[in-house]
Amino acid sequence: MVTWEQFIYFAIAAVLLWAVGAWAAWREKTAMAYTSTIIGLVVFFSFILTMWISLERPPLRTMGETRLWYSFFLPLAGIIVYSRWKYRWILSFSTVLALVFICVNLFRPEIHSKTLMPALQSPWFAPHVIVYMFAYAVLGASTVMALYLLFFKKNGIADEEFDITDNLVYVGLAFMTIGMLFGALWAKEAWGHYWSWDPKETWAAITWFAYLVYVHYRQIPTHKPKLALWVLLISFVLLQMCWWGINYLPAAQGSSVHVYSMQS
Repeated sequence: MVTWEQFIYFAIAAVLLWAVGAWAAWREKTAMAYTSTIIGLVVFFSFILTMWISLERPPLRTMGETRLWYSFFLPLAGIIVYSRWKYRWILSFSTVLALVFICVNLFRPEIHSKTLMPALQSPWFAPHVIVYMFAYAVLGASTVMALYLLFFKKNGIADEEFDITDNLVYVGLAFMTIGMLFGALWAKEAWGHYWSWDPKETWAAITWFAYLVYVHYRQIPTHKPKLALWVLLISFVLLQMCWWGINYLPAAQGSSVHVYSMQS
C-alpha cells in the first residue's frame, strides 16, 4: 500500500520527466516534450490515485493534500498552453512552480489519515476542490504570462501574447465560477444554505470580482496594458489569500468551516 513516505519517489520521477519535457520544448522536440510531460503527469497522478484508495477518501482535506493537486495541475496547464500556442518557456515555468509546491510538501509533510468530518463526505466536496485547484493552476499560468510581459519582454507587448493571457484568465475564471457553484451546492447540503459570508467565502468573492475587473477593464478600448497586468498580479495575490492566507487570519480561527486542517 502506498504511503505518504513514498511520495518523494513519485515526485522525483515526475519532476525529472517534466524537466525533460521542458528541455525538449526549448530544443523544439515537440513529440518528446508531449511524451515526457504526459508520462510525468501520469506518474504523479498515480500517487494521488493510490493515496485516494489508501485513505478511502479524496486527498483534499489538508493544505498539503491540495498542494498535491496544484503540483499536478501546473504542468497540465503548462502542456495545454504549449499545445495551443507553442510557448517554449511555459513548460519550464510550470515545472519550476510545481517543484516549489512539491518541495514544500516534502519539507513540511502533514499527517494524512482516513478521518473525514461529516460535512466533507458530501459528493460535492471532491469536484468543488478539484475544479478550484485547476482554476488556480490556470490562473497561475496567466500570472506567469503577466510577469513575463511586465518584467522580461524586451520589445513591447504583442497582441498575441496578451490574447494568451486573456484566454488563460477566461478559462481560469470559468472554472473558478464552476467551483463556486459546486461549493454552494455542497454548502446547501452540509449546512443548509448556499452562502454565509464565511471568511473563506468572502475572500473567494473578492478574488472572483478582482478577476472580473481585469476581464472588463481589458474590454475598454482606452485601457492601459501595463495597468491591466498589474490588476492581474494583484488578483493572484488575492487568490493566495483566499487559498491559504485565511488560515492565519484571527477572524477565521475557530469560526471558519473552510480553514484547512493542519492535522488530519
